[in-house]
Amino acid sequence: MIQDLWNTVSKYPKFVIGVVLGVILNAFAPLVPMFKRPLSAIALVGILVGSFAFVSFTLKAMLGLN
Repeated sequence: MIQDLWNTVSKYPKFVIGVVLGVILNAFAPLVPMFKRPLSAIALVGILVGSFAFVSFTLKAMLGLN
């Protein structure tokens, strides 16, 4: 009985990894064709770097980090 419980619980990490990986792949799949053209690739990379910087600076300000 306890073996069945641990067998079931051990399946959850694989499920979570699969769900997260599926969400990431489906989120970035429409962006892949944009990397084929240099101008749109530069714009896309700029948007991604800008978004990361915005989130980073916002979290630092909210948490009071130096």
